[in-house]
Order: sequence, then structure tokens, then C-alpha cells
Amino acid sequence: RHKMLTDVEMTDVLERERWEHIDKILSRTGPLASEGFTPDSPENPEKKNFLLNKSRVLVVGAGGLGCEILKNLSLSGFRNIDVIDMDIIDVSNLNRQFLFRAHDVGKPKAEVAAAFINKRVPGTKVIGHFSRIEEKNDDFYKQFNLVVCGLDSIVARRWINSKYVSLVKIDEDGNPDPETIIPIIDGGTEAFKGHVRVILPHISPCFECTLDIFPPQVNVNLCTIANTPRTPEHCIAYAKLILWDQDKPFGITEGRPTPIDTDSTEHMQWLFTKAKERADNFHIEGVTFKLTQGVVKRIIPAIASTNALTAAACTNEAFKISTWCSEALNNYMFFNGVTGVYTYTYESEKKEECHVCGLKSVVLKVPGDLLLQDFIRTHLTEDPRFQMNSPSLRSAGKSIYMKIPASLEAVTRPNLEKKLRDLIENGALISVTDPALHLPVMFEITFTD
Repeated sequence: RHKMLTDVEMTDVLERERWEHIDKILSRTGPLASEGFTPDSPENPEKKNFLLNKSRVLVVGAGGLGCEILKNLSLSGFRNIDVIDMDIIDVSNLNRQFLFRAHDVGKPKAEVAAAFINKRVPGTKVIGHFSRIEEKNDDFYKQFNLVVCGLDSIVARRWINSKYVSLVKIDEDGNPDPETIIPIIDGGTEAFKGHVRVILPHISPCFECTLDIFPPQVNVNLCTIANTPRTPEHCIAYAKLILWDQDKPFGITEGRPTPIDTDSTEHMQWLFTKAKERADNFHIEGVTFKLTQGVVKRIIPAIASTNALTAAACTNEAFKISTWCSEALNNYMFFNGVTGVYTYTYESEKKEECHVCGLKSVVLKVPGDLLLQDFIRTHLTEDPRFQMNSPSLRSAGKSIYMKIPASLEAVTRPNLEKKLRDLIENGALISVTDPALHLPVMFEITFTD
């Protein structure tokens, strides 16, 4: 049927046929369509034009899940996509991260993934950003209509969540400005389990509202690691936490031992060798190079089918939110493929006292005789609600304890052994910053004694 068409006409026909699957969805309504949804018409394909030409999506993460998300988005009509990732491609990625090839090893994931999609899907404009998410400013994050996260780090999820909550403008009555709300679709996988959640900052529960569903990391006392190791993991942790700083195997960077690069074979080999020596000294078996990588990187096996299913669900939500063709997920979907195929959808609840999307300071009632170091440990790092990593505290314009820089940490370190009542007054506000959060958290401290 195309024989008598000119080249220009042929191009137009092929372009129309290319998006027929989208037209079938957007040109008709249905019982699940969002309120106010108006189907596209041939004369006015408004939603299709927005999807193809105006919508701009940020994909955070270009790993196993991110590759699937990028592929799905580009084939679903999303043409303007940015992807940000700080990692480089390792040979171990090639078995499931299908946008990469052997000759890409050592190159930035974001840039290679963007180039692959641009070449494979005509008309798509994907921009890769080889960068840490913290290095981008507010103007960068404001330019997107939608954010899709394909991360393997809770810390990174918390930071992105905190960033987009902070971008919402709140009026004098405490109501958010809808024009400043940028939806977040968060996908995550862990072996045969996956989840998808839709976050509308200041409208639906943010990531921090349900942080307690992620159990705090179980830590082993340093004295056990240093003096009485019992498992291969203890030996590896000793090499990482003690020997690395002690031996400085790769020199000094900015006045400190060069940080461990988990993607460096040389770094991982050094840690494996030292962990194996310690294991032999204590007659412990089981230290392998693969286990060393797993402990240092905290690797959980990646299952390609779980990534595919989760990415498909993320893209489905992105399409629904961008076109209003159907109601979006409300607001959490869980997938479990361990013993079969099981999915469960439920509505998580927004916490009015949330320390990120809540509008009030968090009230903590603690004994005034509690030592600062115990307050930080029990209420900031171990409390499932907060799970902070390296908190720094300020009150009334003075530093109580600062984790960084090292010079300020040394000055404020003596405060760790002081009682709270000797550092602050009853009812004082403490501003706590942490690398996992974009903005400080305000705590109102009330003494129980």
C-alpha cells in the first residue's frame, strides 16, 4: 500500500503507524480513565503531542532497572529523556544491562545508555549525565515533568525524595502549589522481589513517610571485627574498615586515605587478599573474591526478569500520569516472585509528623541526662523512622556535633560524652543534616526529667 507514495509521504505514514499502539489508548476513553480525561482526535491529538514533543522525563539510575526503564519509555512515546548515573560500566553488568557491550566497559553508564537509545529509537533525544545526583542544582531538577527512579540505594532514593519535596511551594495556609509538584515513580528490585510506588510530594506519602518498612542495617560491633572475628564477613569488614585506613594502599587523597572504589579491580583484590590473610590466621573458611565484592558493595543478586517486570510497571505509571488515560497507582505495588507470581497493591498513609514532607518540627522526648553520643545512636541512626548515616547537629547558631569537615569534627567530638542538658536548653530546636537528605531536619527536644 506504500508503493505510490513520495519519500516525504512515506515518512509521515511510517511515523503515524509507529505510534498506532499509543493512538488506540489515547483516542478512546474507558471506565478506568482519570476524571477529566478527553480522548485525542485526529484533528487535535493533544495528549499524544505532549507525550512525544513536550514531556521531559528524568531517569535516575542506568543500571539493570534503569536500562529497562529507558528502553520502555523510549518505545512508549517519551522522546525527551535525561538519565543520570555516577557509575561506570563493569564487565559483570553485561549479562543483564543490555544497553552496554564489551567495548563499553570502563565508560559512564549514563552516557553509553543515552547514546544507545538515541541510535536505536529514531527521534528520541536522551541526554546522559555522568554525575552524582547531589552535584545538580534546583534548576536542573525543576525542568522535568516526571521523575522515574531505578536505584539500588536507599540513600539515593531518600535524597531524590527530599529534593523534590523541597521544590514544592507552600502557601500561607500550608497548601502546596500544584504547578510545582513533580511526580516521582520509584522502582526497586531485590532478587525476586520488586516494588513500584507513586509519590506526589506533599500530596501522597513521601519516601520518608514509610521509611520504617526498610529495616535498619544490622551492624556488627567493631570490637568483634577487630578482636574476635567469627565469619568471613567479619574478616572482609576488618580489611575494609581498619586495614584500608591503616595501610593506605593507594596513597592519600585530600589529606585522607584514597576512598575505596568498589568498581576498581585493584582495590577489590587488595581487600580480598587482606581479608583472606586474616581469615587464615583465625582458621575461618569461606573468604572469596566474589564474597568480598558482595560485602563491600552490599550486593544482592540481580534477576533480569524482576527488573523487566518492575520497569514495565514504572513505565505504565509514567504513561498514565503523563496522559491521564487511566488512574495512577494509589500508591504502592509489591511483587514477589520467590515462590510464584504474586503482586499486592495497597495505599500507604501519609505521616503528618514526617520529618521531610511534614510542615512541623519533630518532637522528641528524651532524658536530659542522655549523652549526646547515645542520643545520636538511639534516636537518629538506629530509629527506623530516621535511619541517618552521618548526622551533624546545630542548635541556636552553634555547632553541637559536626561529622564533616574533619577539623570541625575534632573540635566538637568532646561534646559526644556530654549530657544533652549541658549542651542545649529544654525545648530547644536542633537542626540535623545528613548526606541522605537534601534539607536539614528540625527536632524539638523536650526533656522528660
